[in-house]
Amino acid sequence: MDQEHMEDMLKHVKIYVLVFVALAVLTLVTVWASYLHVSKPMHISIALFIAFVKGGLVAAFFMHLISEKKSIHGFLIFTVLFFLVLLLLTLFTDVSMLRSGMGIPNASPLMQHAPAAAGHGGH
Repeated sequence: MDQEHMEDMLKHVKIYVLVFVALAVLTLVTVWASYLHVSKPMHISIALFIAFVKGGLVAAFFMHLISEKKSIHGFLIFTVLFFLVLLLLTLFTDVSMLRSGMGIPNASPLMQHAPAAAGHGGH
């Protein structure tokens, strides 16, 4: 190997090690954040934000998206937006079913009697 190739390879290894350290630190931050005294939705928001950052690091460096052409970024953004539309569509469908009085069908007929049985203690 020539000297230039070796320097280039060492530069990439250094970046991978830094990304690995960042991922390890963010994992520790996630564990630390789980002990914060905040509401459950805030816990979820914090955890999702950290996961988003970690996923971005993995996608950018380990999947080499940082050096890809702009068309790849367009496809990635389209995929994320399409996923969010499908997720919101499902959410709005569930909310509209609840508001219309249809409710959400039970997965099992046994679930219909669960609240009544829980209130009777030793029955």
